[in-house]
Order: sequence, then structure tokens, then C-alpha cells
Amino acid sequence: MSTSLYMLCAFLVLLALPAAANQWQLTDVEGKPLVAVMVTAYSHEKTVDRSDMGYPATGTRNLGATAITRFSNQRGEIKFTTAELAGAHSLRLRGQNYVDQTLAIEQARQQPQLIMQTLPVAERPDHYPSNVWLSQLQFDGDQRLKKTFQLNCGFCHQQASVFMRNERTTEQWLELFQRMNSYGARLPDVDHQQIAELLQRDYRALRANPQSVPAPRRWDSTLGDIEMTEWEIGDGFSQMHDFLLHPNGLVYVGDNLFDRIYAVDPRDGSHRVYKLPVLPGARNGGLLGDRFKVFPKIDNAMGVHSFALSPSDGHIFVTPSMQQALVEFNPHTGEFITYTMDEGYYPHTIRIDAQDRVWFTLAVSSQVAMFDRTSKTFTYYDLPPRTFKEWVTLKLLPIIFWFDPENRPQLAPDRDGNGLPMPYGIDIASDGTVWAARLYANDLARIDPASGIVTMIDFPYQGPRRLRVDADDNLWVVAFQDSLLVKYDPRSDTFTDYPLPVANELPYSLNVDKQRGVVWVNGNQSDTLLAMDIATEQWRVYPLPRQRFFTRDIEIDEASGAVYTSNSHFPTWQSEGGTPTLLRIAPNQTLPSAP
Repeated sequence: MSTSLYMLCAFLVLLALPAAANQWQLTDVEGKPLVAVMVTAYSHEKTVDRSDMGYPATGTRNLGATAITRFSNQRGEIKFTTAELAGAHSLRLRGQNYVDQTLAIEQARQQPQLIMQTLPVAERPDHYPSNVWLSQLQFDGDQRLKKTFQLNCGFCHQQASVFMRNERTTEQWLELFQRMNSYGARLPDVDHQQIAELLQRDYRALRANPQSVPAPRRWDSTLGDIEMTEWEIGDGFSQMHDFLLHPNGLVYVGDNLFDRIYAVDPRDGSHRVYKLPVLPGARNGGLLGDRFKVFPKIDNAMGVHSFALSPSDGHIFVTPSMQQALVEFNPHTGEFITYTMDEGYYPHTIRIDAQDRVWFTLAVSSQVAMFDRTSKTFTYYDLPPRTFKEWVTLKLLPIIFWFDPENRPQLAPDRDGNGLPMPYGIDIASDGTVWAARLYANDLARIDPASGIVTMIDFPYQGPRRLRVDADDNLWVVAFQDSLLVKYDPRSDTFTDYPLPVANELPYSLNVDKQRGVVWVNGNQSDTLLAMDIATEQWRVYPLPRQRFFTRDIEIDEASGAVYTSNSHFPTWQSEGGTPTLLRIAPNQTLPSAP
């Protein structure tokens, strides 16, 4: 189509638009309508109490900053409602291969046509997400070494972001590895020097030749049918880890570094904060010690980690990863009950079965625990060690944890994770069978609650992190280093793998929309959420509204099909905007026939 015809079409569309207000036509400089441009309306926070270490005091109602994102439709149109723009102060336009543009809302209202400038080819790689940069780190062809690096260095933050690919000496890389291992990574000591040299060399080469970095996947032209809403919670020191969508309509989000739960109301964007009670004598870092002492602000004697909902009374159970305990939270009253345990270390992912029993993994001690709410007692299921060395290590844990964290013997990590197989994800099938995945051992545990029998199943991929059971009791697992979604059919004892639709992704978690038959996967290196239709095996990719958007969990609104996730990049200040957000992806309500 000629340039003049494009201009005529754009002009005719503009005639049909209101003179100001809430709808715009997006075009390039030649007047061609632009499809799948991300347009975000930002609003300031309205009332936020910051009397408790810079955070809201317990129970106070707050209205934080919000952002609403939509994508231009196939005619290049974008629309917001009057109510959505009532508190907005600016619009940001972001399109692949176009220059980001931010306009004051009043300025935008006077321009029914918004024109975007093409981004020069040489500048485009700087705007690419981390995963495509990561894909070009070759590690001299040693894929096992690269996967070891990704397993241990890619589960808290994006690895090849603009912050990570800066120039560093090998000594600075070595210092960084040691600090990350003190935080909880387990990069083998014997690999430090080689990886430091490879990162210095390869990042230097990529910066010198950024055109070697492949372009990311193109955004889907049909993204106009969805909208994204973000609510800012916490600050640049927070880490919004897991969360729970409650039947009362609120979303409860855990700040792992500040022992706080944010109760967010998506209906009006308000939130209230509840602080976990601290066990007597507990210090920052709990049993693990003050690993984050270099941070200017920290308050994590408990370590809020994961959430599960009781089917009987709506209470929320929380794993405090830095204590031998389980926490019960009553969302109706705001009250907490803490149950201490006699054994087990690092309470991790948690689920509750139909009998109201609470199941959770104990990541360091290689166990699964069950808390019986009726008897108020714990039962522990030991997952078998792989080697004699591992058996000895696990048996010695009580002695190791007896030492003060500052003087505690440290286990030297190796590539196979010997000593710490790390039970991670957990879920429960419809017949009550409990499934768990061991991240470093590459296996699955099946627990029969009736008999107590534990059966181990080899997982033929690397890095089984979190898992979920679908409506047919198939098990869906993310293979972290292998960039795969995996289905396990326990009836036929067969595995099926599904490559992810973006390059070099390190999928942290997933959830299954059982009603609609969709598996949602966290795309934490590519600034995306990934959704696969189980019946057709077709993927849909949802670009997220901020760069360096690292996600760890997904919740699904069964009624509407909307999904929630949180920006859990650590450190948060590296993420665009510098503040964590709770994000909802939902059908676009401004469309007359939204799905």
C-alpha cells in the first residue's frame, strides 16, 4: 500500500474518533497503523502510610500507584475508559523496534493521533529482553556448564540484563559468585574461575557486536483483547515472592524480605499490610543467618515464602522459610498462629488437601511435611538420599544448624547438588496422592498418604522446579535449565516435553487453568507469561509491561480466566520502575465483545 493511501486511511479513522479523551490512533511516521503497541496509563499513589520502616502500618488502608496497560488493536486503535484515566498523569507507548514515548495525559488528550518513531537498528538490541542475550552465552560449547550456571544464577534475577552484562573483572565476578552463594545459590566452587572468565569475555564480545543478538519473538497482533493492571506494593528493597487469590476477592502477597503480607483488593486497588509475628529470640535471616546484611534495610526473621488456602474456613497457611515453623493466618481477623516443628529445615512450597491437611516441602532437609489441623501434629516423610554422602549430610543437619550461622560449617556445592537434593514444588491429585519435585536430584516423589509409602520417579530432564496437577491428574512440571514444559502421565508412566515459545527461558513455575485447559508458565527471563492450550498444544505469549519483570508464581481466577503474577525481581531496584507490582492479565473490558 502506498504512503499516501496509508495517510488517507489514517485520516478517515481520525474523523471517527472523538476530539479528545480516551481513544487514540497509533501510527508510524508514514501514517501506517501500528498493531500491538503497548500503551500504559500511569496514576500516582493516593494515600500510603509509611510509618513502619517505610511501609504501611498493620491494617491501614492504602491506595498505591497503579498502571493499566492495553495493546493497540489490528486497526492501530487504543482506548481507555474515562474512569481509568481519571487519576492518570501520563501515557507511555512501547512498541517493538520503536522509540519509547511518554506523554503527559493532558498533552495526549489533545493528540488523537499518536505517532511513533522507528528505533535505529543499531539501538534495538539494548531494548531486547534478557533471554535473547542469554542465548548467546556459549560457554565454549559446554552446555552442562551453562546449565549449571543457569540453575544457580538465574532463579532470583534476570541473568543477562543490562545490569548483569556490564564490564567486570574476573575478580569482581568471583566476588559476586561468593556473595550470591551466601544468599542461597549453589554454584560449584570448582566452576567459579572458568565461568568468571567466560562471562567477562563473552559479554565483552556481545557489547562490541550487539547485532549478533537475535531479535525476540514478535508480539502477537491479537493482544488487543487483553488488558493488564498493576498495583505497586512495597519498595525497591522488597521481594514479593508468592501470593494467593482468596475467595473473598483479595490477593494476598508475601514480601519475603520484610515478613509482611499485602492484602490487595483488585476492585479498587487498595491494600492493607499484615506483619508476621516473630518467634522469640529470632534474628534477621532466622536459622539461615543474616545473609543480606549488606542491604540498607531488611526485616526477615521469618521469611514469608508460599501460601495455601484451607477449604474449610478460608484461613491461609504460610511457610516461613527461615524457621522451623508453619504459620496460620486468619484473613477475617488479621490474627496469626505459629506452629513450631521439631525437625525439618526450610519450609518451602505448600498445598492443602481435601481433608484440610497442610502439605509442604522442606527444601534443605529433603523432606515433605504434613500438618494435621485436627490434632495439631506434624508428620514427616523423608525422601531417600541418592548417595551415602548425601545420607550423612542430611543426618548431620541438626548438628550443622546447632552452630551459630556466622561460624556454621559450609557444605561445598557440586554440580549434582550432592547433599542437598532440594524438594521444591508440591501439589495434590484428586485421589489425594501428593507429588513433589526435587530440584537438584532431577526426580519426583509420590507419597501415598494412606500408607505413607514414598516412591521416587526419575525425571528425565533438568531442574524440576514447581509443578501442578491438571483436571485429568496429569502432572505438569517446569524443567528450569532445559527451557521446557513437561507433562507426566502417572497412569502410563510417560513424559512428554513441550519446548517453550521463547529462546533460552528459565521457567520458574506454572499453574493450570483446569476449567479452560490452559497451562500458564512464568517467563522470568523474557518479560513474558506463556500460556499453552492443552488440547491444541498451541502457545500464546503475553509481553509484560515492565522490563526485567521476574515472576515466580501464578494464580488463576476460575470465574473470569484472569491470571495474576507478581514482579519478584531480586533486587527489585533493577526492575523497570524500581518497585514491585502485583499484575493482573484479564480480558479487555473496553472491547464490545471481549472473550
